[in-house]
Amino acid sequence: MIKVGINGFGRIGRMVFRASQANKNIQVVGINDLLEVDYLAYMLKYDTVHGKFDGTVEVKDGKLVVNGNEIRVSAERNPADLKWDAIGAEYVVESTGLFLSKEKAQGHIDAGAKYVITSAPSKDDTPMFVMGVNEDKYEKGTKFVSNASCTTNCLAPLAKVLHDNFGILEGLMTTVHAMTATQQTVDGPSAKDWRGGRAASGNIIPSSTGAAKAVGKVIPELNGKLTGMSFRVPTLNVSTVDLTVRLEKETSYEEICKVM
Repeated sequence: MIKVGINGFGRIGRMVFRASQANKNIQVVGINDLLEVDYLAYMLKYDTVHGKFDGTVEVKDGKLVVNGNEIRVSAERNPADLKWDAIGAEYVVESTGLFLSKEKAQGHIDAGAKYVITSAPSKDDTPMFVMGVNEDKYEKGTKFVSNASCTTNCLAPLAKVLHDNFGILEGLMTTVHAMTATQQTVDGPSAKDWRGGRAASGNIIPSSTGAAKAVGKVIPELNGKLTGMSFRVPTLNVSTVDLTVRLEKETSYEEICKVM
């Protein structure tokens, strides 16, 4: 049984938890978030996009009780204060979006965890892995890994198949991306990105994305060969990637469909 702690119970943290319930080999033993446990239970129970949680969710003596299993809930700002070893959590899913380097995530190790998986691209040389692309490069015992971004997880498998079969010389990626929590419900200030301050539900908003650059970390042969941009669109769920490439080998639509 793999015992897991989750730091940050936002969109990704809650989806990780839901996914874990379908795997009998994974047990979430601790959740850390600054919100009250009653509110965490409420958000886990009901989700506008993914529907009602398939199971029982209760609060008892400050703990979250899901399908009869008690889960410790804490509200620590510093990962080093989380005492993961006290509940046997060897793996920590770091989904706050705040601790994206080995130095910043070290607190989880200091608190007794053995491994940290971040749910966003790393800010340092922490290795990034995308399943189906480069997970075979994982070296046993590596304490810090990044699962990259949602767009990278979409783009990298596509780029890998094309590159392995035909060779990519250069490429341009455009992602049509569902709205996210960082956007505004109505027009408001956004100092770094003025367009990003427009109402998410009423605009198609151009945005930057680091996904193309991240593919170069996941597939080193493509480093510097891809670039891209993003359009934030008024949908709650489902995004898509459009990839245009110049290939080394001549091919056809039928051949590309076949290898895909």
